[in-house]
Amino acid sequence: MELIQTKEWKSLQNHYEQKMKSVHLRDLFKDNDRFNKYSIRLENLGILFDYSKNIIDEETKKLLLDLVKASDLKTWTEKIFSGEKINWTEKRAVLHSALRNMSDNSVFVDGKDVMIDIKNVLAKMEKFTDDLRSGKWLGATGKKIKSVVNIGIGGSDLGPRMVCEALKYYADGPAVYFVSNVDGADIYEVLKKLDPETSLFIVASKTFTTQETMTNANTARKWLVEKLGENAIKNHFVALSTNKEKVAEFGIDTNNMFEFWNFVGGRYSLWSAIGLPIACAVGFNKFKELLTGAYEMDMHFKTAPIEQNIPVIMAVLGIWYNNFFNAQSYTVLPYSQYLHRFTAFLQQSDMESNGKTINRNGEKVNYQTGQVLWGEPGTNGQHSFYQLIHQGTKMIPCDFIGIVNPPEKIGDHHEKLLSNFFAQPEALAFGLTKEQAIEALKASGTSEEDIRMLTPHKIFEGNKPTNSILLDELTPKTLGALIAMYEHKIFVQGIIWQVNSYDQWGVELGKKLANVILPELKQEKENVHDCSTSSLIKHYNKIKK
Repeated sequence: MELIQTKEWKSLQNHYEQKMKSVHLRDLFKDNDRFNKYSIRLENLGILFDYSKNIIDEETKKLLLDLVKASDLKTWTEKIFSGEKINWTEKRAVLHSALRNMSDNSVFVDGKDVMIDIKNVLAKMEKFTDDLRSGKWLGATGKKIKSVVNIGIGGSDLGPRMVCEALKYYADGPAVYFVSNVDGADIYEVLKKLDPETSLFIVASKTFTTQETMTNANTARKWLVEKLGENAIKNHFVALSTNKEKVAEFGIDTNNMFEFWNFVGGRYSLWSAIGLPIACAVGFNKFKELLTGAYEMDMHFKTAPIEQNIPVIMAVLGIWYNNFFNAQSYTVLPYSQYLHRFTAFLQQSDMESNGKTINRNGEKVNYQTGQVLWGEPGTNGQHSFYQLIHQGTKMIPCDFIGIVNPPEKIGDHHEKLLSNFFAQPEALAFGLTKEQAIEALKASGTSEEDIRMLTPHKIFEGNKPTNSILLDELTPKTLGALIAMYEHKIFVQGIIWQVNSYDQWGVELGKKLANVILPELKQEKENVHDCSTSSLIKHYNKIKK
């Protein structure tokens, strides 16, 4: 049945219209036990999820979970973990969970236990990173590798880059750099920092044909060969790929090629060989801790009842605001500089997964699917876009992420940071009434005339929904759990919206057109497009030097 015609959807719509549309969080918090009712603590992972500052009551929660039950989430969860090909448009399994499977259980795809290959690649990664970090692996001139450059794009960049930043405190290996943009400035600025004798390049491309990645890889290859000669490639390049022929053609020893598989989408691949730069930076043991944290979150998602299941609750809250309150976007606000790339990473995970308009039946949906995800670390964001969240005309739900015990300890920085972390959701929820605004202005000695003028500007309506996620510590394990938590949230939303969260056909069209235009920019082919595109290309060719 069409989603919005189901009794569960209609019940939620009626509940929103008749009750929750006009409810304020100030009223909901008259219940002094609200935090205990609407929070979940995972002791084994050191995570507290507080969703009490959401515009929901017990009836809302029941109706949202009825929607989950009607979606047959339990069956779909069994399918994704068991290797069924739930990516139906590409006829692929979706098994990023297998990459971090810490049990002895087998996982089968087309009758083959994929855990054998996964464990073999992990063992190969461990040996390589141990050799690299210890100095057993040397450059062509006999020097130890001090710099590692990951060349990839999309999931081959955003995930490992984010994790390397998040775990920078633990980094005790070579310096790790990332190059992704085909804009020459990206690799130019990185190469300036490198000594060719002590640098290693990781080229991450499943097909070894990705335009941006291979353009950057060939530039790095040319740079290295000019400095050290053709024979140096085998000491200074490794590949993350499945295309042995192309890897060998590039000059990389295929023994130094790390495999990954088509049952892992790029945006879910940091747990695979794509995570090699992470292991180079922090060591393989800490990389394994990252996998362990994700595995433990997998087990929570797989086994916890939906009433106490963090990814499920996160998912239905997102649907509640997206589809009933018409909230077009939401923000993820990590109060940790180490997590400053976390939101950018989630943008791809979420928006590439659920930015879809076609459902499982091949029909166009008539309801909103994926939300726009954005954000910056606190407290930086407070000095830029929080104004719009507090007093703008749009509802923008927020996820606040904080750390109780940060790895670094400097003065009272963290107390000041966390005071803002706790204050912002409180301010967003409860705001400032007209009476409170007037009282504060009077207390500051403001004149009656100025009070009348300023009062409307000082009122904060509040009733802005937030989740607060508190990690006991930022470790590889808790980071792994946090990432997996959002992955499962995305999965649940895709199941409810009845879309394929694991293909990305929308990425392809622009790439194909770019390949048509490239020879036109080199004036090797006639420019034939619409009048706007043609004129822009002509202008470029006229002005370029």
